[in-house]
Amino acid sequence: MTTTLLLVGHGSRDADGNAEIEQFVQLWQARQPGWQIELCFIEFAEVLLDSGLDCAARLAQAGNGKLLVLPLILNAAGHVKGDIPWAVEQARLRHPQVQFDIAPHLGAGEPALAMLQRQLRQCLQRLDVPDPRSTGVILLGRGSSDRQANGEVAKLARWLWEEAQHELVDIAFTGITHPRLERVVQRQVLLGMTQIVILPYYLYTGTLVKRIQRQLQHLRQQYPQIRFALGHYLGFEPEVFALLEQRVERWQRGAPHATVRHDVSGHVPHHHHAHDHDHAHDHAHEHHDHDHHHHTHAPAHAEAAH
Repeated sequence: MTTTLLLVGHGSRDADGNAEIEQFVQLWQARQPGWQIELCFIEFAEVLLDSGLDCAARLAQAGNGKLLVLPLILNAAGHVKGDIPWAVEQARLRHPQVQFDIAPHLGAGEPALAMLQRQLRQCLQRLDVPDPRSTGVILLGRGSSDRQANGEVAKLARWLWEEAQHELVDIAFTGITHPRLERVVQRQVLLGMTQIVILPYYLYTGTLVKRIQRQLQHLRQQYPQIRFALGHYLGFEPEVFALLEQRVERWQRGAPHATVRHDVSGHVPHHHHAHDHDHAHDHAHEHHDHDHHHHTHAPAHAEAAH
């Protein structure tokens, strides 16, 4: 029987980000020709959750009647805990003959650590003096109003510190929460670092990844005495393919904890922007990028990589 999968990407206002996710699906389909892999996005794209679920459900019904939804998302915040399971609940009502299951998100586990360690090694090789003792590391997450999602970034930074000889491995966030990148760079310079590696904890390009690249240009001008190296985002690393394949294989054999259930009884779905929408009124995390500290009330979906 055909295995039917629905990969859920976030979606980006930057067309390059969505194109990279589509490229990832093509590569994954080539690796797994026996699987039927569909793609949809949470927002900022043509195919959003509802239509993606409907399409995949029809394909599943023609197969073995089972569909696995795979969040292509690093951290569990509003989308993973609310938007995706709520949309799946609605799809179950529309397609009662199909078994919908949701796999865990990618998560901050050993595969994520391995990807970041590889990026760190590559960055060190590009620096003048590949000495970890004088090289600060900043793990840069997108930032969320969900403390567990932010905590996953902090956990990975600690794991990086445990596995390396760097005196400083800090976290920073692009938006929503603090500390921000500029403040952490300032701190590491004051503490004597002569080189700084910035590791973006992102899967694909998009407006935020491109903003990080612009920020780095400003930092190089601000600190001409410091050597900076910027890691690459992670979406095409081999661990991402392997982790998704592990999720599918565990689901196929009915392994414990192969699927997740979230209580969405109190979930209020927010409006998801279609591809051709005017985004002048963009989400809170694009507006509130100033250095003040009242972001904890931002909507739960604010971890998005737009």
